[in-house]
Amino acid sequence: MRRLRTRRFIALASAALAVLATGLIYTVANPFSAHAETVCSDPWVSSEVYVGGDQVSHNSVEYRAKWWTTGETPGTTGEWGVWQSLGACSDGGDPPTTEEPTEEPTEEPTGNPGTGGSINAAYFTEWGVYGRNYHVKNIVSSGSAEDLTHINYAFGNVKNGQCTLDDSYAAIDKAYTADQSVDGVADTWDQPLRGNFNQLLKLKEMYPDIKILWSFGGWTYSGGFGQAAQNPTAFANSCYNLLHDPRWDGLFDGIDIDWEYPNACGLTCDSSGTQAFTNLMSALRGKFGNDELVTAAITADGTAGGKIDLGGYGTAAQYVDYYQVMTYDYFGAWDADGPTAPHSPLNSYSGQPIAGFDSATAIAKLKSLGIPSEKLLLGFGFYGRGWTGVTQATPGGSATGAAPGTYEAGIEDYKVLKSECPATGTIAGTAYAKCGNEWWSYDTPATIATKTAWLDAQGLGGAFSWELSGDTSNGELVNALAAGLG
Repeated sequence: MRRLRTRRFIALASAALAVLATGLIYTVANPFSAHAETVCSDPWVSSEVYVGGDQVSHNSVEYRAKWWTTGETPGTTGEWGVWQSLGACSDGGDPPTTEEPTEEPTEEPTGNPGTGGSINAAYFTEWGVYGRNYHVKNIVSSGSAEDLTHINYAFGNVKNGQCTLDDSYAAIDKAYTADQSVDGVADTWDQPLRGNFNQLLKLKEMYPDIKILWSFGGWTYSGGFGQAAQNPTAFANSCYNLLHDPRWDGLFDGIDIDWEYPNACGLTCDSSGTQAFTNLMSALRGKFGNDELVTAAITADGTAGGKIDLGGYGTAAQYVDYYQVMTYDYFGAWDADGPTAPHSPLNSYSGQPIAGFDSATAIAKLKSLGIPSEKLLLGFGFYGRGWTGVTQATPGGSATGAAPGTYEAGIEDYKVLKSECPATGTIAGTAYAKCGNEWWSYDTPATIATKTAWLDAQGLGGAFSWELSGDTSNGELVNALAAGLG
């Protein structure tokens, strides 16, 4: 590495101090077990605001807040929620009792703490160089290049059963001036390769340990996978040849498939059958071999008979290096009148609009298919989803439509929300915010700490994020993920 890793050391140290300060140190032991009897603190009050370290009593049980909260009843937030039980307490009256939690995460951690969490991947969007003005250089200037292990370049298209380049201007032709370029060297009019690909090659020279994958499909371009699945070998050959085009050969370390969704509906509906995805991934592995990465972004629909059950992910797992489980976009303003709900809940919670729409349920279902824990990455969205016309501060309120967003109604970048609509509470391991008549949910560095502690306890392979331009100019969320993954 050419750059000093001081940023990461400071981030790790700061994150460790923050974790200690907010009580986010977890053990395998049940945190609701009774400890030695203590004198009860002041009773919990629903209208009060509490911060990390504050202690309250509720129903003769002592609790400590792990982070900022208001309105969340102690004993109902689950093991990974805001309130940590310290056991029974007494105010000098009747003998103390131990309150059992009324709600817990869908699945108890089964992995060994510290065994997972090595991958920190993120998507870089091809179109981000336009309105978002986010370029490869921003990955470096934000400090994110110091923390990332993998970058997914999104998206290539799937046409006529083949992998194809989508926006050739952004990818290989856009000229960069010296001040815009990763290495400070301007493109020339006659050089054979410019654009994102040339900038990523320069980034790779500076950070040779980062793996770069070309991702195909996504929500918009998944309609082509059905035809591709009819001749998986031809598809795999086309992808391999495209990734190894002489103009940029050596840039990509593998391929990422984002099929939304095999044998189910996304923007379009697919009826290829439960073997289609397996056959496709098998052909890709056969062509790319074991020296290049073959990965996939997959559904996190944990409902009975849902997209996980239909996709064939269990049998296909043998052919992939890892799955990126899209544990976000569970709820949003496509349900215009609400109820308001966090779009990326870690675990189930009381009042959840759809059972099975949470990370813990999805991960448990994928594990039940025989997929090794280390082949599963937990997904993080660098954005929030929100409603307008909301009067209720806590989740579950009614709304009148999608809140306004910079690029699309109902969605906004974290870098905007952190200052314009700061978090006012947490639910199911993620943050929410009520500002004016708008209600948003999104992840913060504090909730990332909670989620990375959980994924590490589960023995998962790490985390991935969608997508880099939603982060702050100093890479706050990527940095928080790196600190949590260790």
